[in-house]
Amino acid sequence: MDLRFLTIVSSLMLGATLTISLADRTANCKIKWLFGIACSDVSEKLVSQIKAWQIRQSCLYAGEKCSYELVSSAPYLIKATHTSPATKKVNDLQFLFEQSTICKLTGDAVSEFSKDPADNSTNYCSLQNLIDGSHLIDAEGYKQFSNKWICPGFDTANCTLS
Repeated sequence: MDLRFLTIVSSLMLGATLTISLADRTANCKIKWLFGIACSDVSEKLVSQIKAWQIRQSCLYAGEKCSYELVSSAPYLIKATHTSPATKKVNDLQFLFEQSTICKLTGDAVSEFSKDPADNSTNYCSLQNLIDGSHLIDAEGYKQFSNKWICPGFDTANCTLS
């Protein structure tokens, strides 16, 4: 057999094994958004919203729309965390930007050390609440893409309650 073929197959199997083992340990969600505005504008709005919702005193009346923390911000990558005031569970958030004729944004949320399916709605809402709060849902060309397989809870989440 061709050595390159064996290397590729081995790499694919290893990647699939790692993906499955990571998925078994954590609840996660992935969403893709499209915007008809510059990614720099989207990034600026997201960073501003994360900072606005990082004040813990705001949690008294804000439900889950607080306790965000900006971990890092670069032109095409934002990392943050969200700690649920109710459950104290932490979600690691990542926003990856791709600028073309439109701004493509991929959001990932992973619950730290939790497999609880209920966390998937929390993961979805941790991402979507930032998009809503920063009014990016009103941005030109706004579209959202996900499904219940890459974001369990996507089809049943009610983020107005959390």
